[in-house]
Amino acid sequence: MPISERLSRLGSGVFARNDQRKSAYASRAASRGLSPLLDLSLGSTDLQPPEAAIEAIAAQLGQPASASYCLHAATLPFRSAVADWAQRRFGVKVDPETEVLLLVGSQEGTAHLPLAVLNPGDRALLLDPCYPSHLGGLHLASAEPVLLPLDPEAGWRPDFDALSPEQWDDLKLMVLGYPHNPTATTGQQVWLDEAAERAFRHGLVLAHDNPYVDLALDGEAPTLLRAPHWRDCGIEFFSFSKGWCLGGYRLAFAIGAEWLISALRQLKGVVDFNQSLALQAGAIAALEQAPNWPGQLRQEYRLRRDRMADALEAVGWPVRRPSMALYLWLELPPQARQRSWGSEDFCAALLEATGVALTPGNGFGPGGEGWLRLALVHPVADLEAGAARIGAWLATL
Repeated sequence: MPISERLSRLGSGVFARNDQRKSAYASRAASRGLSPLLDLSLGSTDLQPPEAAIEAIAAQLGQPASASYCLHAATLPFRSAVADWAQRRFGVKVDPETEVLLLVGSQEGTAHLPLAVLNPGDRALLLDPCYPSHLGGLHLASAEPVLLPLDPEAGWRPDFDALSPEQWDDLKLMVLGYPHNPTATTGQQVWLDEAAERAFRHGLVLAHDNPYVDLALDGEAPTLLRAPHWRDCGIEFFSFSKGWCLGGYRLAFAIGAEWLISALRQLKGVVDFNQSLALQAGAIAALEQAPNWPGQLRQEYRLRRDRMADALEAVGWPVRRPSMALYLWLELPPQARQRSWGSEDFCAALLEATGVALTPGNGFGPGGEGWLRLALVHPVADLEAGAARIGAWLATL
């Protein structure tokens, strides 16, 4: 049967292939006595959400309204809590009625935004590498991506001068994300300030994906809300998945220019309803009763980062220590380069030999080839045991 061209452009992708390999390995491990699967490929934390959030969800679940469809007007208590959080967190006053929108995860927001602001054939600037939903959203909108390569030797800073003024004028959307996934770079506020100035000057939308805003291990995470012109052309996406460990609950929000929030809200009106009031109650509790929860996580992630980096370096794998929690962004080890393996080849061989699953960097765009993402989503002892498995295998190559 026929499928759309846009779906063909999306493809199954490296993540689907990686998942198939993980599933196959897990099935073999149980019957052949292999090492158990150690999945370090997904940024799905093992750390727990604040108890106040879970208690609020549980208390609200029994209410009849929580089982009903939730229209936009019913999300006002949530949007008001977000506005209060933005004032406390960033010192920025936002209007909960017109500048805040509840989302089913920040991935959903970044993937749907291009449908709201782009026409087929419009061009949009993406970082390379970037999170997959940024490119996927452009494909869904039949838009044309323009990739801005990030240089590790420049600290993964975007070089906006790489585009001519004519190229800037041809763009309709720019998508950034700092702290950055997958490179685990915190980034700097001046980078966003420059992006906002360019967006305003050239008349394009600036979208900033910011689910890791509270997980900077070094430096202060930038935010679009502190950049100029965000009320003219900007929208920023935040999430409860990382800072409050509520990934499976799919809770997020956008803050942005009134006209962009209105456009995305209109699109969402034909795509989904809002999250249950019970889940919203948990999100409100997280913001109001556990605002410092992400800060408690940083200490654990710093420990995991340093111990895993030490363990990998001890087996001969050089590590650039990241400034953001949750990931290590690793260059292919020398043994892989000697065999002319790409990132996906290496990950497949590593999984088969050791049961340790990493994410191939080519899943994040051409600029990710030659790199691997390792998620620090298990306790230190498990991470170090995984590093020992990796080291024993690398020694045989």
